Amino acid sequence: MNLEDKILFVDGEVLVLDKPAGLPVDTPRRGGDSIERRLEELTLGYKRLPTPMHRLDQDTSGCLLFARHPAARKWTQAMFEEQKVEKTYLAVLGDVVEGEEGQIDLPLGKVSSKDAGWRMTHDPQGKAARTRWRKIAEQDGRTLVEFVPESGRTHQIRVHAREGLGVGIVGDRVYGYPGGEMMLHAWKLATPRKKGHRLEVTAPLPEHFAEWAAHVA
Repeated sequence: MNLEDKILFVDGEVLVLDKPAGLPVDTPRRGGDSIERRLEELTLGYKRLPTPMHRLDQDTSGCLLFARHPAARKWTQAMFEEQKVEKTYLAVLGDVVEGEEGQIDLPLGKVSSKDAGWRMTHDPQGKAARTRWRKIAEQDGRTLVEFVPESGRTHQIRVHAREGLGVGIVGDRVYGYPGGEMMLHAWKLATPRKKGHRLEVTAPLPEHFAEWAAHVA
């Protein structure tokens, strides 16, 4: 698979990739495949390599935004810092979720141990983290939920699902229900542009979301 085939939008300033699940953005310490190693597949005639402007977890699929040159990188970074870039995720949670919609406001901090490694958790003294959520559908004892993070903390949606809603994400080996592919997809991305109309991009649902497709068509 050439990454060029996964491009959802491109112009002279930015590029949006439909990142495949299982492919990390940064090259792992142990080595192996990554977006970072394959940036040349996304140059499309430019000499400069594009710069990813945010991160998605290795097992998360969907919209990943790149800047194609330094001026675009500066502008896009400003939009992130001003919280003007909106990212919308879809996740399948492993049980029925109570309520229909709301906001999760749980500060997050990192904990680690020699045996279990590190993970994020609710920490009243941690960094502020807020996520809006909306229930979309229930099916076979599981729930399809739309998440819109208002901050960009590491593993934010995964922890907020588990500790904020009380139900982890299917396929999440750390915070949810292990087994199979992780059911977390960066569905939509929207950002102002320096010139022209607001950019709004939607990533198609991956195959492992097929049984939920009718609910988001």
